[in-house]
Amino acid sequence: MFKLLKNLKKIDYIFMLLILGLVVFQVWLDLTLPTYSEKLVNGIMGKINMNTILVNGGLMLACAFGSLASAILVGFLVANIASRLTYNLRRKVYDKIQNFSLGEINKFSTASLITRTTNDIMNIQFFIAMGLQALIKAPIMAIWTITKIVNVSWQWTTATAIVICVLVLMVLIIVCFAVPKFKKIQIMMDNINRVTRENLTGIRVIRASNAEEYQNAKFEKSNDEITKTTLFANRVMGIMNPGMNLLMSGLGLAINWIGAYIIKSPLEIGSITKYMSFSMQVIMAFMLLIMIFILMPRALVSAKRINEVLDTPNSILPGKFVDDNPDGKACVVFDNVSFKYPDADEYVLHDISFTANEGETVAFIGSTGSGKSTLINLIPRLYDATEGRVLIDGVDVRDYEPNSLNKKIGYVPQRGVLFRGTVKSNVNFGDNNATDDTVANALSISQASNFVSRMEKGVDSSISQGGTNVSGGQKQRLSIARAVARRPEIFIFDDSFSALDYKTDRKLRSALKKHTEKVTKLIVAQRIGTIKDADKIIVLDNGNMVGIGTHDELLRNCPVYQEIALSQLSKEEL
Repeated sequence: MFKLLKNLKKIDYIFMLLILGLVVFQVWLDLTLPTYSEKLVNGIMGKINMNTILVNGGLMLACAFGSLASAILVGFLVANIASRLTYNLRRKVYDKIQNFSLGEINKFSTASLITRTTNDIMNIQFFIAMGLQALIKAPIMAIWTITKIVNVSWQWTTATAIVICVLVLMVLIIVCFAVPKFKKIQIMMDNINRVTRENLTGIRVIRASNAEEYQNAKFEKSNDEITKTTLFANRVMGIMNPGMNLLMSGLGLAINWIGAYIIKSPLEIGSITKYMSFSMQVIMAFMLLIMIFILMPRALVSAKRINEVLDTPNSILPGKFVDDNPDGKACVVFDNVSFKYPDADEYVLHDISFTANEGETVAFIGSTGSGKSTLINLIPRLYDATEGRVLIDGVDVRDYEPNSLNKKIGYVPQRGVLFRGTVKSNVNFGDNNATDDTVANALSISQASNFVSRMEKGVDSSISQGGTNVSGGQKQRLSIARAVARRPEIFIFDDSFSALDYKTDRKLRSALKKHTEKVTKLIVAQRIGTIKDADKIIVLDNGNMVGIGTHDELLRNCPVYQEIALSQLSKEEL
């Protein structure tokens, strides 16, 4: 928790000093009020003049309203501190996640990272907003009030001490039962987020497979677990309020009962009122401390989970090399590259070496799981090579400054991703300076112009979240248009033509070749027809490079390629 407080700004510390001063003033008013109450009661019992009663009554009202004003101002300042802290935390966690490699993201899981960015940070905000004021006020009130009551009457002091001891014991027992449950609740929150996310993203598959009941059962199981755990924790915590009320009422009864035996004169009845007010202040101080202990367990769990994200070292560290003079051309070299996933024992790529020269089209083909996508993911540093080097224009990609490296690459992932907005905002994604002509040219090259022109508002037509209002092929073409609009030096297509028909596939590749002839193109594909015209085709099998050459060369000397080719095309077509 203290590590997270380092995210406070200077103004927050100024606010804390103001809060401290206001709390001291508020406590002074709260402890001054019983003195005027004593004078008022004793004055009434002694039948003093009305002016004295009005003066003491007025001073009591002034103390009450002063305390109210202080409490409101303290609440305002605390809310500002809590909001600003969680704003900074949310931004810091988000920025940290943005710099994670796929290895770190998979370590936490997407559902858990969402929970940590939202629910866990809200728990911290709630604790600061509710607990900071109590943390400052409770010790001041408790110490100050005890000094006022300790020498008044040992009988009253003993009764108050007994009630405080019982209260603390009750809270310790309750916290011992509740804290472990709060830790489980956050883990269960991750799980229910995961199940919900799976249901939403896979809704089409679920309906097509008639698996609604199966998914409902999974959700009900997660929901029941978190509900039962939350109910248990809340029921245990629910004992707190009636228990406190019982103790406070019992203390009031004890004070009055003891007072009946020790008061010698009617004029001392005000002392009972005064002491009762002080004793309630002591109990309130301990109740504030107890509230901190109630809120703290969940906040500490959330703080630990947030720190886990912030303290996770990035496996991919940024370099410092910046290419100040890009010429629109790039050469990619894999130099004895081997790779294994984090925490894995076996390598998925073994000693891969090849060169993709400027303007060349290099294709990768192989059976499922042969390492094609993993191989090209090493270029934009979604992962880093375990052994060997990946070079762009003679510079190791690990030495590049991230923005400089990303500007060189137009990456189209295996699964096309669109964002909520318009066609134009998706094609122009990350490059707000692209002109309308650039967007139109990118749509034309990617063969997306036809279906975009038929949409109601053309390039200004809406795209829903995830691109659910366009087909798979349209989504892929818009993703390709986005990469083209960046005008990169290297294109990476990770099986990005799989949803296209053969005619559109051929037109798109022809347009790419014509308009991006100086750009290096790396293509992962499953279809021979997509890559047969490539300058080089690299054949992968179980992470090993078993062939490299043109289509005709591989048909003559690579059995693996021959097998793939014959499974898709007849001998006459080959």
